[in-house]
Amino acid sequence: MNTILNHPLISERYFFPQPAKPFEPCWVDCGEAQLACYNHQPHPNAPTLVYFHGNGEVVTDSMYHFLPAVEEMGYNLFLAEYRGYGQSTGTPELATMLADVGPMLKATGQPPEKLVLFGRSLGSIYALHGAATVPGIAGLIVESGIADVLERLLFRVTPEELGVTRAQLAAAVASLMDHQAKLARYRGASLFLHTRHDELVGVWHGQQLYQWANEPKKLIIFERGGHNDILFHNLAEYFEAMQDFINGLPGTTG
Repeated sequence: MNTILNHPLISERYFFPQPAKPFEPCWVDCGEAQLACYNHQPHPNAPTLVYFHGNGEVVTDSMYHFLPAVEEMGYNLFLAEYRGYGQSTGTPELATMLADVGPMLKATGQPPEKLVLFGRSLGSIYALHGAATVPGIAGLIVESGIADVLERLLFRVTPEELGVTRAQLAAAVASLMDHQAKLARYRGASLFLHTRHDELVGVWHGQQLYQWANEPKKLIIFERGGHNDILFHNLAEYFEAMQDFINGLPGTTG
Protein backbone atom coordinates (compact mmCIF):
# COMPACT_ATOMS: atom_id res chain seq x y z
CA MET A 1 0.00 0.00 0.00
CA ASN A 2 1.37 3.39 -1.00
CA THR A 3 1.45 5.40 2.22
CA ILE A 4 1.68 8.86 0.63
CA LEU A 5 -2.08 8.90 0.07
CA ASN A 6 -2.64 7.97 3.72
CA HIS A 7 -0.73 11.01 4.96
CA PRO A 8 -2.46 12.62 7.99
CA LEU A 9 -2.69 15.97 6.19
CA ILE A 10 -4.70 14.39 3.38
CA SER A 11 -6.98 12.74 5.92
CA GLU A 12 -7.39 16.04 7.78
CA ARG A 13 -8.10 18.22 4.75
CA TYR A 14 -9.93 15.83 2.46
CA PHE A 15 -12.27 14.07 4.89
CA PHE A 16 -14.89 15.70 7.10
CA PRO A 17 -16.28 12.90 9.27
CA GLN A 18 -19.41 13.62 11.27
CA PRO A 19 -21.19 11.58 13.94
CA ALA A 20 -24.43 9.89 12.94
CA LYS A 21 -27.74 9.65 14.72
CA PRO A 22 -28.05 6.21 16.31
CA PHE A 23 -29.36 3.42 14.08
CA GLU A 24 -28.95 -0.34 13.83
CA PRO A 25 -25.91 -0.74 11.58
CA CYS A 26 -24.75 -3.56 9.40
CA TRP A 27 -21.25 -3.93 10.79
CA VAL A 28 -18.53 -4.65 8.27
CA ASP A 29 -15.28 -6.04 9.65
CA CYS A 30 -12.26 -4.44 7.98
CA GLY A 31 -9.64 -5.58 10.45
CA GLU A 32 -8.56 -2.55 12.44
CA ALA A 33 -11.80 -0.74 11.56
CA GLN A 34 -15.44 -1.68 11.97
CA LEU A 35 -17.70 0.09 9.48
CA ALA A 36 -21.24 1.07 10.49
CA CYS A 37 -23.02 0.57 7.16
CA TYR A 38 -26.76 0.15 6.58
CA ASN A 39 -28.28 -2.73 4.64
CA HIS A 40 -31.92 -2.36 3.59
CA GLN A 41 -33.25 -5.37 1.65
CA PRO A 42 -37.06 -5.14 1.39
CA HIS A 43 -37.33 -6.52 -2.16
CA PRO A 44 -36.25 -10.15 -2.68
CA ASN A 45 -34.53 -10.72 -6.04
CA ALA A 46 -34.35 -6.99 -6.80
CA PRO A 47 -31.04 -5.23 -7.51
CA THR A 48 -29.19 -3.63 -4.62
CA LEU A 49 -27.86 -0.11 -4.99
CA VAL A 50 -24.58 0.32 -3.08
CA TYR A 51 -24.22 4.02 -2.27
CA PHE A 52 -20.85 5.65 -1.48
CA HIS A 53 -21.49 9.17 -0.17
CA GLY A 54 -19.47 12.37 -0.34
CA ASN A 55 -16.73 13.48 2.05
CA GLY A 56 -18.93 15.73 4.21
CA GLU A 57 -21.84 13.31 4.54
CA VAL A 58 -22.72 10.23 6.60
CA VAL A 59 -24.96 7.22 6.10
CA THR A 60 -27.88 8.68 8.01
CA ASP A 61 -28.04 11.67 5.64
CA SER A 62 -29.24 9.27 2.95
CA MET A 63 -31.85 7.56 5.09
CA TYR A 64 -34.28 10.45 4.94
CA HIS A 65 -34.35 11.26 1.22
CA PHE A 66 -32.43 8.67 -0.79
CA LEU A 67 -33.60 5.47 0.90
CA PRO A 68 -37.38 6.09 0.57
CA ALA A 69 -37.01 6.95 -3.11
CA VAL A 70 -34.92 3.85 -3.84
CA GLU A 71 -37.33 1.62 -1.93
CA GLU A 72 -40.29 3.07 -3.83
CA MET A 73 -38.51 2.26 -7.12
CA GLY A 74 -38.42 -1.37 -6.03
CA TYR A 75 -34.70 -1.69 -5.25
CA ASN A 76 -32.68 -2.57 -2.18
CA LEU A 77 -30.10 -0.16 -0.77
CA PHE A 78 -26.77 -0.65 0.97
CA LEU A 79 -25.35 2.57 2.43
CA ALA A 80 -21.57 2.32 2.65
CA GLU A 81 -19.88 4.09 5.55
CA TYR A 82 -16.25 5.14 5.79
CA ARG A 83 -13.68 4.74 8.53
CA GLY A 84 -14.15 7.35 11.23
CA TYR A 85 -17.55 8.43 9.90
CA GLY A 86 -20.82 8.01 11.78
CA GLN A 87 -20.55 5.08 14.18
CA SER A 88 -17.57 3.54 12.34
CA THR A 89 -14.26 3.10 14.07
CA GLY A 90 -10.87 3.90 12.60
CA THR A 91 -9.45 6.94 10.81
CA PRO A 92 -10.24 7.96 7.23
CA GLU A 93 -7.32 7.16 4.92
CA LEU A 94 -7.68 7.71 1.20
CA ALA A 95 -5.72 4.67 0.06
CA THR A 96 -6.56 2.23 2.87
CA MET A 97 -10.27 2.75 2.26
CA LEU A 98 -9.96 1.21 -1.19
CA ALA A 99 -9.49 -2.15 0.51
CA ASP A 100 -12.72 -1.64 2.46
CA VAL A 101 -14.82 -1.77 -0.72
CA GLY A 102 -14.60 -5.56 -1.14
CA PRO A 103 -15.81 -6.41 2.38
CA MET A 104 -18.66 -3.91 2.06
CA LEU A 105 -19.85 -5.45 -1.20
CA LYS A 106 -19.73 -8.91 0.38
CA ALA A 107 -21.76 -7.58 3.31
CA THR A 108 -24.69 -6.84 1.01
CA GLY A 109 -25.28 -10.57 0.81
CA GLN A 110 -25.90 -10.25 -2.92
CA PRO A 111 -23.94 -11.56 -5.92
CA PRO A 112 -22.14 -8.98 -8.11
CA GLU A 113 -24.71 -9.33 -10.90
CA LYS A 114 -27.35 -7.93 -8.52
CA LEU A 115 -25.24 -4.93 -7.45
CA VAL A 116 -25.34 -1.41 -8.87
CA LEU A 117 -22.54 0.75 -7.45
CA PHE A 118 -23.30 4.45 -6.94
CA GLY A 119 -20.55 6.92 -6.05
CA ARG A 120 -21.18 10.57 -5.29
CA SER A 121 -18.22 13.00 -5.32
CA LEU A 122 -15.53 11.38 -3.10
CA GLY A 123 -17.61 8.23 -3.22
CA SER A 124 -16.89 7.93 -6.94
CA ILE A 125 -13.33 6.87 -6.03
CA TYR A 126 -14.66 3.83 -4.20
CA ALA A 127 -17.50 3.00 -6.59
CA LEU A 128 -15.07 3.04 -9.51
CA HIS A 129 -12.66 0.83 -7.57
CA GLY A 130 -15.41 -1.68 -6.84
CA ALA A 131 -16.55 -1.76 -10.45
CA ALA A 132 -12.99 -2.34 -11.64
CA THR A 133 -12.00 -5.00 -9.12
CA VAL A 134 -15.16 -7.09 -8.62
CA PRO A 135 -16.08 -8.99 -11.79
CA GLY A 136 -19.72 -9.01 -12.85
CA ILE A 137 -20.98 -5.80 -11.24
CA ALA A 138 -24.33 -5.06 -12.91
CA GLY A 139 -24.12 -1.29 -13.20
CA LEU A 140 -22.22 1.84 -12.20
CA ILE A 141 -23.68 5.26 -11.42
CA VAL A 142 -21.37 8.21 -10.78
CA GLU A 143 -22.72 11.55 -9.61
CA SER A 144 -20.47 14.63 -9.40
CA GLY A 145 -17.60 12.18 -9.82
CA ILE A 146 -13.85 12.77 -9.82
CA ALA A 147 -11.82 12.01 -12.93
CA ASP A 148 -8.51 13.49 -11.78
CA VAL A 149 -7.80 12.65 -8.13
CA LEU A 150 -4.44 14.46 -8.25
CA GLU A 151 -6.15 17.72 -9.19
CA ARG A 152 -8.49 17.43 -6.22
CA LEU A 153 -5.62 16.62 -3.83
CA LEU A 154 -3.55 19.59 -5.00
CA PHE A 155 -6.53 21.79 -4.25
CA ARG A 156 -6.07 21.00 -0.53
CA VAL A 157 -2.42 20.04 -0.01
CA THR A 158 0.96 20.68 -1.59
CA PRO A 159 3.52 17.94 -2.27
CA GLU A 160 5.99 19.80 -0.07
CA GLU A 161 3.63 19.51 2.91
CA LEU A 162 3.55 15.77 2.36
CA GLY A 163 7.33 15.55 2.12
CA VAL A 164 7.32 14.39 -1.51
CA THR A 165 7.76 15.83 -4.98
CA ARG A 166 4.84 16.48 -7.31
CA ALA A 167 6.07 13.58 -9.45
CA GLN A 168 6.03 11.23 -6.46
CA LEU A 169 2.51 12.30 -5.51
CA ALA A 170 1.35 11.90 -9.11
CA ALA A 171 2.87 8.42 -9.23
CA ALA A 172 1.10 7.44 -6.00
CA VAL A 173 -2.25 8.57 -7.39
CA ALA A 174 -1.64 6.83 -10.71
CA SER A 175 -0.76 3.56 -8.99
CA LEU A 176 -4.02 3.35 -7.03
CA MET A 177 -6.53 5.79 -8.53
CA ASP A 178 -6.10 5.72 -12.28
CA HIS A 179 -9.76 6.15 -13.15
CA GLN A 180 -9.20 5.81 -16.87
CA ALA A 181 -7.66 2.38 -16.32
CA LYS A 182 -10.39 1.36 -13.88
CA LEU A 183 -13.15 2.31 -16.29
CA ALA A 184 -11.35 0.40 -19.03
CA ARG A 185 -11.46 -2.73 -16.84
CA TYR A 186 -15.16 -2.35 -16.05
CA ARG A 187 -17.25 -3.84 -18.87
CA GLY A 188 -20.75 -3.10 -17.57
CA ALA A 189 -23.14 -0.20 -18.15
CA SER A 190 -22.45 3.25 -16.70
CA LEU A 191 -24.49 6.36 -15.96
CA PHE A 192 -22.77 9.67 -15.21
CA LEU A 193 -24.64 12.57 -13.59
CA HIS A 194 -23.17 16.04 -13.15
CA THR A 195 -24.35 19.63 -13.00
CA ARG A 196 -22.92 22.13 -15.42
CA HIS A 197 -22.46 24.59 -12.57
CA ASP A 198 -20.61 22.33 -10.12
CA GLU A 199 -18.40 24.78 -8.25
CA LEU A 200 -16.24 22.14 -6.54
CA VAL A 201 -15.76 19.30 -9.00
CA GLY A 202 -15.99 20.90 -12.42
CA VAL A 203 -18.30 19.42 -15.04
CA TRP A 204 -15.29 18.38 -17.10
CA HIS A 205 -14.66 15.62 -14.55
CA GLY A 206 -17.99 14.00 -15.41
CA GLN A 207 -17.42 14.50 -19.12
CA GLN A 208 -13.99 12.89 -18.89
CA LEU A 209 -15.25 9.89 -16.95
CA TYR A 210 -17.92 9.40 -19.59
CA GLN A 211 -15.34 9.52 -22.36
CA TRP A 212 -13.22 6.88 -20.62
CA ALA A 213 -16.10 4.48 -19.97
CA ASN A 214 -16.97 1.51 -22.16
CA GLU A 215 -20.35 1.23 -23.84
CA PRO A 216 -23.15 1.13 -22.89
CA LYS A 217 -22.90 4.48 -21.15
CA LYS A 218 -24.89 7.67 -20.67
CA LEU A 219 -24.03 11.18 -19.49
CA ILE A 220 -26.63 13.61 -18.12
CA ILE A 221 -25.58 17.18 -17.39
CA PHE A 222 -28.14 19.10 -15.35
CA GLU A 223 -28.53 22.83 -15.88
CA ARG A 224 -29.69 23.51 -12.33
CA GLY A 225 -27.95 23.24 -8.98
CA GLY A 226 -24.38 22.99 -7.74
CA HIS A 227 -22.20 20.33 -6.18
CA ASN A 228 -24.14 19.96 -2.95
CA ASP A 229 -27.67 20.64 -4.18
CA ILE A 230 -27.75 18.80 -7.49
CA LEU A 231 -30.34 16.35 -6.16
CA PHE A 232 -32.52 19.06 -4.59
CA HIS A 233 -32.74 21.07 -7.82
CA ASN A 234 -33.25 18.07 -10.11
CA LEU A 235 -35.17 15.65 -7.93
CA ALA A 236 -37.59 14.17 -10.47
CA GLU A 237 -35.13 14.01 -13.36
CA TYR A 238 -32.37 12.62 -11.12
CA PHE A 239 -34.40 9.69 -9.82
CA GLU A 240 -36.01 9.09 -13.21
CA ALA A 241 -32.55 8.74 -14.76
CA MET A 242 -31.53 6.28 -12.02
CA GLN A 243 -34.65 4.19 -12.45
CA ASP A 244 -34.44 4.08 -16.24
CA PHE A 245 -30.80 3.04 -16.01
CA ILE A 246 -31.28 0.28 -13.45
CA ASN A 247 -34.41 -1.06 -15.14
CA GLY A 248 -32.46 -1.37 -18.37
CA LEU A 249 -29.69 -3.50 -16.88
CA PRO A 250 -29.68 -7.17 -17.87
CA GLY A 251 -30.00 -9.75 -15.13
CA THR A 252 -31.05 -7.41 -12.31
CA THR A 253 -34.69 -8.51 -12.14
CA GLY A 254 -35.84 -11.61 -10.37
